[in-house]
Amino acid sequence: MSEGHSTKVVLTSLAANLAIAVAKTGAAVFTHSGSMLAEAIHTFADCLNQILLLIGIRQSSVGPSDRHPLGTGRASYFWSFIVALMLFFGGGVFSIGEGIEKVITPEPVHHISLAMVILGFSLVLEALSLRQCIQAINAKRGALGILAYLDVTKDAELVVCTGENFAAVVGLAVAFASMTLAVYVNPRFDGVGSILVGVVLVGVAWFLARKVKSLLLGERADPEVDAAVHEAASGDPRIRAVLRMITVQQGPGEVMLAVKLRVDDAIPCAEVVAVINGFEQRVRAKMPDVKWQFVEPDVEA
Repeated sequence: MSEGHSTKVVLTSLAANLAIAVAKTGAAVFTHSGSMLAEAIHTFADCLNQILLLIGIRQSSVGPSDRHPLGTGRASYFWSFIVALMLFFGGGVFSIGEGIEKVITPEPVHHISLAMVILGFSLVLEALSLRQCIQAINAKRGALGILAYLDVTKDAELVVCTGENFAAVVGLAVAFASMTLAVYVNPRFDGVGSILVGVVLVGVAWFLARKVKSLLLGERADPEVDAAVHEAASGDPRIRAVLRMITVQQGPGEVMLAVKLRVDDAIPCAEVVAVINGFEQRVRAKMPDVKWQFVEPDVEA
C-alpha cells in the first residue's frame, strides 16, 4: 500500500468515524444505553487511532539520516502499537467497566427506534470499510487464509484497519442485539452487551499488539526476497553459492539485506567487486523494496 493511498484510506476512515461517533453519542444521551455509549467511545477511539496512523505514515516516510542511517520506516509500527494500546484501554477496558456498572445498576433504554437506526447506519458503513480491507487482503494473500496472511504480512496499517473494522462490525452487531434484549427481556442485557463489546476490543487489541510488536523487534522480510537473492546469484556463474543471508523488514516497503556469497576463487579482487555490484543490481531490479544491501564475499558460512 503506497503512502499516498494509505493516507487517503486513513483520512476517509477518519471522516466516516467522526460522523458516526457524533451520531452514537447523541443516541447514547437520548437512550441512556450503556451499549450505545460503549460504541460511541469505541468510535471516538478509532478517530484518534486514525490520527495516530497518519502521524506514523508521515514519520515513516522520512529518509535516512546521520541519526537514523536506515531511515525511520519502523515509525509506522510504533504508532500502530500505540493504536493497539488505545483499543485495549480506551475502548475495551472502559467498555467492560461501563458494562459492569450497567449490570449492577441497570437503567431502562429509551428511544430504541433512534438507536436502532443509528446502529444500522453505522453497521452498513463499517461493513463496507471491512469489505475494502478484505478485498485488499484477497489481492495479496494468494493461497494463505485471511488470518494467516494477517499474521505474516508486513503491512501494519492494513492489519490495524482490518482489526478495527472487524471489531466495529462485531461490536455494532452485539450492541444491536443487546439493546433489543434490554428493551424486551431485561435491562441488564444492555450492560452485558457493553461487556461483550469490550471483550471483542480487548481481543482485537491483543492480536494487533502481538503482530506489531514482532514487526518492531525486526521481522525477516517476505520469502520473495530470499527467492530474488538466489535468482540474482544464479544469474552469474562466478557466484558459486549463497552462504548466509539475513533480511530485516525496516518498514512498509523497506528491506535491509545482508548476505555472504561464495565467489570463484580464481577471479581477481577487482572482478569480485564487479560481481557483487552486478548481483546488487539484479536484486534491486527484482525487489525494489530492498533499500539497503550489505554483500560480503566469503569461502564459508
